[in-house]
Amino acid sequence: METSFNVLSTPIQGSFLSPSPKFFPGASRNKICFPSQHSTGLKFGSQERSWDISSTPKSRVKKDERMKHSSAISSILTDENSTTTSLEEDVETENIGLLNLDPALEPYLDHFRYRMKRYVDQKKLIEKYEGALEEFALGYLKFGFNREEGCLVYREWAPAAQEAEVIGDFNGWNGSNHMMEKDQFGVWSIRIPDVDSNPAIPHNSRVKFRFKHGNGVWVDRIPAWIKYATVDATRFAAPYDGVYWDPPPSERYHFKYSRPPKPKAPRIYEAHVGMSSSEPRVNSYREFADDVLPRIKANNYNTVQLMAIMEHSYYGSFGYHITNFFAVSSRSGNPEDLKYLIDKAHSMGLQVLMDVVHSHASNNVTDGLNGFDIGQSSQESYFHAGERGYHKLWDSRLFNYANWEVLRFLLSNLRWWLEEYKFDGFRFDGITSMLYVHHGINMGFTGNYYEYFSEATDVDAVVYLMLANNLIHKIFPDATVIAEDVSGMPGLSRPVSEGGIGFDYRLAMAIPDKWIDYLKNKNDEDWSMKEVTSSLTNRRYTEKCIAYAESHDQSIVGDKTIAFLLMDKEMYSGMSCLADASPVVERGIALHKMIHFFTMALGGEGYLNFMGNEFGHPEWIDFPREGNNWSYDKCRRQWNLADSEHLRYKFMNAFDRAMNLLDEKFSFLASGKQIVSSMDEDNKVVVFERGDLVFVFNFHPDNTYEGYKVGCDLPGKYRVALDSDAWDFGGHGRVGHDVDHFTSPEGIPGVPETNFNGRPNSFKVLSPARTCVAYYRVDESMSETEDDQTAISRELQPTANIEESDEKLKDSPSINISNVGQTVIVSVDKSDEELKDSLSISISDAVQADRDDSDANIWGDD
Repeated sequence: METSFNVLSTPIQGSFLSPSPKFFPGASRNKICFPSQHSTGLKFGSQERSWDISSTPKSRVKKDERMKHSSAISSILTDENSTTTSLEEDVETENIGLLNLDPALEPYLDHFRYRMKRYVDQKKLIEKYEGALEEFALGYLKFGFNREEGCLVYREWAPAAQEAEVIGDFNGWNGSNHMMEKDQFGVWSIRIPDVDSNPAIPHNSRVKFRFKHGNGVWVDRIPAWIKYATVDATRFAAPYDGVYWDPPPSERYHFKYSRPPKPKAPRIYEAHVGMSSSEPRVNSYREFADDVLPRIKANNYNTVQLMAIMEHSYYGSFGYHITNFFAVSSRSGNPEDLKYLIDKAHSMGLQVLMDVVHSHASNNVTDGLNGFDIGQSSQESYFHAGERGYHKLWDSRLFNYANWEVLRFLLSNLRWWLEEYKFDGFRFDGITSMLYVHHGINMGFTGNYYEYFSEATDVDAVVYLMLANNLIHKIFPDATVIAEDVSGMPGLSRPVSEGGIGFDYRLAMAIPDKWIDYLKNKNDEDWSMKEVTSSLTNRRYTEKCIAYAESHDQSIVGDKTIAFLLMDKEMYSGMSCLADASPVVERGIALHKMIHFFTMALGGEGYLNFMGNEFGHPEWIDFPREGNNWSYDKCRRQWNLADSEHLRYKFMNAFDRAMNLLDEKFSFLASGKQIVSSMDEDNKVVVFERGDLVFVFNFHPDNTYEGYKVGCDLPGKYRVALDSDAWDFGGHGRVGHDVDHFTSPEGIPGVPETNFNGRPNSFKVLSPARTCVAYYRVDESMSETEDDQTAISRELQPTANIEESDEKLKDSPSINISNVGQTVIVSVDKSDEELKDSLSISISDAVQADRDDSDANIWGDD
């Protein structure tokens, strides 16, 4: 869905400026103009009747009255009309720390100051009238259905409604006796007394919000804050019903396990619960927990990313057209079932992330939030009016992120999933659509910084994302938050306090595009080692990335997975171990292993794989839809293929398991040491170091090299840690795992330019065609028994503590980096001594991707 960027070391002023900054017509070079859509005033309530509460002393507004008082504030702050100017304790609006990392952003200082001030002002206003950002995000305790003493209270924001009532099973769907009252801010409410000490609305009974709009027509809608929604499965295209969910203590799931520690680097298994069954049907949360989670754990992933959790009425949307934001998808079970899944994952030491969709909402009127948008102006709606409120490619509605109630709704939504279900973080979908008023449609980002900081920037959405990340990390400091962005906006994955947007990681989305381009359009002999390496190392300095060779995008019908591109129809006929592999299958399995491992080892500070791709699932995903006769046949995963001893799928699965175990043992993903010492175009070999490991990738289709010389940092004895050519992984066992590789010093002491490929030591290896091997340095102090370990499948130990080794590397002339997200490309004619004395050399030696191969250009890149 999106694209990728360049790796750089500490910026040097003037060395790596983006293309000349552009300015808006009539703007001076010192003043950046901003989008005209930002309001010039602070308005509370409707346009017809504004409420000025800026003079109301905070002390005169009781804490529990603040929410009620400002419940329908539609606040759009600008620097001309700000009620607060003081700084947040950890945020500076004048001195933007992000510019210290990237001086090329200096021409856009006014933009950063503006959006930072917007953020601070919005946060201060929330604190003034809601108590704190965290309290503001407890909207689900006020809106929707909530138990209060002796009654059930229901509140709904619907400013344009003329009358309103609550209906459901409890009153025979006749709301005449349950009319609601509207306050001055457009919030409707009703208190429904208990009956015989029991709630008047029984648990698990259906409810709806009925209201009359301007033309006198009554409509029924699912409450916006509903916690559960179901549909009559026996009726085709039946509308959903809201369900009042408040089980008695005996029926509630009680969490038994605490959240696992945050991993040093996430190894993410992206999964869709509904299509995780081996049968053509919708799988349940409990079945996924019992059947699939053990597979994920066995393959040494430490994080599960769940798609399609928020309720969506159209299954074929893959979970991206949300209708009910606080409700779990009822197809796979009820809220207690999802809690069981998450708790079981935690018991296995797995963190659980949710794919959260706050970039847009389903266009579905009957079942979704869009149904409230009747006769309302943009200031009184969840969504923008007109073209700005509609995504023409997605056929969905777009939020008005400047609206007070929209902020409450979305921020509360994040807190709800974190606290009620104990998710460990989020992957935010479709961030590019949020960041720009053009939503990225028909945009080819070149990396010119003007593309990020111009009239096209949606500052309202940027401020929301800053608030969201601030909130998430305050509630749960160990949360992992990932952004899906194709544009490569600088600062996306830097702290809010620096002027960034606050994400922990962004997805390196150009990587799968590059692999698919190569597999579709290039012969093996034409693969460029520099180009593929550039794609993997092309990311912004200090902004962490999640690398992946393929995600769910490449698995959906109409596209092809890597395994399918490599082997196609032979995946159905040529995968038996009882016969020799065909050349197509031989090549396919070899490159499948290499592509995934190369991506993992060099592409980022985390790794992601989509469910089934680890063993080369032979079929795409096709959700039930009109075009396939509403079939579930391709909406499943054939786990039996990976489990079958006589099929070659097991080899790819075993290698995936070993890749993750390698990182578990050596923590190379979390290491700041990433040095590419050789990109040998003639021999199709790439050699690099990541953490304590040395990696050798031979992409040549035919040539095996005996005594191939590879450079390394530390002297000593090296052995095989992981070998794609091992018998266990469907290889030919050509590399000896019990062979000691002793290093030789390179060059004259004190004359670094005489080093081999810029490395002070070297050793020689056997490198068969289409294989990848990782080598570890043997700790000479280990016993002979320990020293005898020769594969990652055994209990290998790293040569040193990763933190300790990285600290040593910080001062090493051969590294010359001080932070994450850095790849040094060492060339033969650049010495370690030069690297020590000149940062500009280490920068200029950093690989730069071609513009067509990246999300954007250097520094404007990922």
